[in-house]
Amino acid sequence: MKKEYSSTSQLERAQERVKKLKSFYKHLMVYIIINGLLLLFSGKMTFILLSKEALGNPDFMKWINWNVYGTPIIWGLVLLAHAAVVFIPSPFKKWEERKIKSYMEKERMRNNSNSM
Repeated sequence: MKKEYSSTSQLERAQERVKKLKSFYKHLMVYIIINGLLLLFSGKMTFILLSKEALGNPDFMKWINWNVYGTPIIWGLVLLAHAAVVFIPSPFKKWEERKIKSYMEKERMRNNSNSM
């Protein structure tokens, strides 16, 4: 019974790990596509979408530049945090596993004492 629980638990942990990795890689892919398009079309879109009055306004151009360059920076920081969660092991993981085993052992002992 214990070996069966162990393999099931390992399977669930492996599935959860794969799920987290897939989530990170999707996030990375969207980041690269969106920010690549932003940078690629930043100059072209400025001239297509804006009137001559807006183009002459230096404050507006600063705002455009902030959005084009600020978005990848801020989003990149969020992506780094996501990577840290996925790839850096949690210091609390071993503690969590010990607590789970402890509670399971107590529950098993309680069930054995009730069945006698």
